[in-house]
Amino acid sequence: MGKYYITTPIYYPSDKLHIGHAYCTTVADALARYHRIKGDDTFFLTGSDEHGLKIQRKAAEKGVTPLEYVDGIIANFKLLWKKLNISNDDFIRTSEERHHKVVQNALKKIFEQGDIYKKNYEGLYCVPCESYWLERQLDEKGCCPDCHRPVEKMQEESYFFKMSKYQEWWLDFIDKNPDFIQPESRRNEMINFVKQGLEDLCITRTTFDWGIPVPFDTKHVVYVWFDALLNYLTGIKYGEDEKFFKRFWPADLHLVGKEIVRFHSIIWPIMLHALGVEMPKKIYGHGWLVVDGTKMSKSLGNVVDPLGLIDEFGSDAIRYFLLREINLGNDGNFSRDALIQRTNADLANDLGNLLNRTVAMIIKYHSGEVKNSKQNDAVDNDLINLAQQTVKDYTSQMDNMNITDAVKTVWNLIGKANKYIDETAPWALAKDDTKQAKLQTVMYNLAETLRLVAIMVAPYIPDAAPKIYEQLGLGNEPLQLSDAVWGGLADGTKVVKGDPLYPRTTVDKDGCTVIGGKKYVAGEN
Repeated sequence: MGKYYITTPIYYPSDKLHIGHAYCTTVADALARYHRIKGDDTFFLTGSDEHGLKIQRKAAEKGVTPLEYVDGIIANFKLLWKKLNISNDDFIRTSEERHHKVVQNALKKIFEQGDIYKKNYEGLYCVPCESYWLERQLDEKGCCPDCHRPVEKMQEESYFFKMSKYQEWWLDFIDKNPDFIQPESRRNEMINFVKQGLEDLCITRTTFDWGIPVPFDTKHVVYVWFDALLNYLTGIKYGEDEKFFKRFWPADLHLVGKEIVRFHSIIWPIMLHALGVEMPKKIYGHGWLVVDGTKMSKSLGNVVDPLGLIDEFGSDAIRYFLLREINLGNDGNFSRDALIQRTNADLANDLGNLLNRTVAMIIKYHSGEVKNSKQNDAVDNDLINLAQQTVKDYTSQMDNMNITDAVKTVWNLIGKANKYIDETAPWALAKDDTKQAKLQTVMYNLAETLRLVAIMVAPYIPDAAPKIYEQLGLGNEPLQLSDAVWGGLADGTKVVKGDPLYPRTTVDKDGCTVIGGKKYVAGEN
C-alpha cells in the first residue's frame, strides 16, 4: 500500500456552472477512487479561489461584500460535487483563515531571504484571467493571449518575486525530470515560454483590498495566483501538522486545465523551490470540453448546466460519458445525443442487461444460489482468461492515467460476457438433465465476471458499482482491487433481484427525452 495525493485547481467563482467544471473534477475523482480501492492512503483536494479584483468588482456591482458574493457561488459548487458523487477529502476556500496563515508565512519567509523586492509597477493586466502580460505577449488584437479580452494598464506600487533568478534552475529541473509536465505538448510549450526569458512576478496589489494582507506591508494584498497556488499546501496542513503534511507531500498529481498550466508548472515549482519544499511529482494539463464542436461560451449560449444533466440522466451517466469519450490531455466534445447513445448502449444495454439477465437466470434455474461445478471447456476458459487479463490491463492503464483505455478494457470484458451467454445458451442447458452441472458453471462464470466488473467500474460509476455487489448477494462488502481475483465468489452465495441499473432513454416526437417514464423538455436542462 502506498500513498496518493491528488488535487484539482481550486475553481474561480463563476455565476454559471458548466459541464467543463464537472470534467476535471470527475477525472480526479476517478483516479482518487481507483487508488482507494487499490489500497493506497489517498487524499483528494479541491476548492475555490476567491480573491482578486474581478471578484471585488462583481460584488460591488451587486451591492454585496466579496465574501457574501462568493458564498452563494461556492454553495453551488459544493452541491455539484455532491450530486456528481465527488469524493474529495477536503474543500479549501482561499478566504479561510487557515489559508491566510499559510500564505502570510510563506510570503514572509521568501521576503526575508531576499527573493521579494518593492518597486512601482506599470503594465498590462487581464482582470478576468488575473494575469499580467508584456506587450509582446498580447494577441494580434492587443488583447489577453489566453481569453482574448481587453487588458488594462495598471500602475501601482507592488512587491515582486524574483522569478528570473530561478530561470536556469527551472530549465535544469525540467530537463532532469521530463515527466514532470504532461502531456509532452504542454511541457514543450512551457519550455519555449521560459526560454524567452522569465520576468519577475508582481505578487501584491494596492488598488483593491479583497485579498490576503501582506504581513510586512499591510496596505498591500497578495496577488491572486501567488495566494491560490499555496492552497495545495494548506489542504494538507503545511506549517500546522508536520506529520500529516509529510504523510501526503509531495503531491502525486496536480490535474489542471491546459489554460493554467503556465501558473502551475512554472510559477508554482519556483515558489516551492524558494520555500525549500520538495516538488510535486506531476503536473497534468488536460484539454477543454467543447459542445457540439464549439468551445463553451456565455455569449454563444452553449453553456451546459451540469446540475440539470445530473437531475435528468443521473450522475453515473455523466461521469461515464466524460471518462469514456474524452482522452485525457485532448479536447473532447460533449453533445446530448452522444450522451444518450452512450448511456443506452454501454450502461443500459451492455452492463445493465448483463446483470439483469444473469441474476434472473440464477433465480430461475438455481433458486438464486450460485454454485461452481467447474465444468469449464474452451468457451468458458476464454471468458476466464479474458477476465484475468482485464484486471491486469485495467490496473496498468489506471496506474498510468489511461482512463479512457481502462474503461474500454472493462467494457470489452462486459461485451465478452454478453456474447458468452449466447455461446453457452443457458436456456438450452436448462432443458437437458445431463447438463445441469454445466449450467451451474455458466451461471457462476457470469456472476464472477460481474463481481470483477463491479470492482473495476467503482471509480467510474460509484452509484451502480455497489448495487451490482448487492444483486450478486455480496451485500455491503467493500469493493477492493485486491479481491479482483478469479474464483472469489463463494459457493452458495444467494443473488438478489434488484431494479434495473439504468433505464433506457428515448426521445419522443417533440425531441424530449423520456427516462424511466419521466419526460424532460428539450432545452430546459
